[in-house]
Amino acid sequence: MDYETISPEGFGASLRGMGLNILVRDVARQVAFLVDVFEMQAFQPSEDFAIMRYGDQVMQLHVDATYHSNPLLGLVPEAGPRGGGAELRFYDTDPDACAARAEAFGAYILQPPTDKPHGLRETYILCENGYAWVASRPL
Repeated sequence: MDYETISPEGFGASLRGMGLNILVRDVARQVAFLVDVFEMQAFQPSEDFAIMRYGDQVMQLHVDATYHSNPLLGLVPEAGPRGGGAELRFYDTDPDACAARAEAFGAYILQPPTDKPHGLRETYILCENGYAWVASRPL
């Protein structure tokens, strides 16, 4: 699929399985974070929307204003962190390299790269929207 040229209708009709859509205050800033820190690819980034790809996985970013008639918007805080309780995990990302890129980007390292008893080395990184992004690899 050509994510750079697909229409909104075509993209929507192509979605299957489980989807991930993140509401953000600034799409361009969130795209920069994901590209710089997690080496994701961005497609059709605009002020309102972007398609993001990590390996074979696709997620969407939407700016708050695009949710004007969506019931979820009323639950999103105007200020402060948004993603409490959610972890967005990337299992094929070197946590040490990712933490270094996150630090260079100016993101907050909630937990530096750490070997965990469940067999993964992980780092927790908070973006400016308050979402916890976790880079991990098997030990």
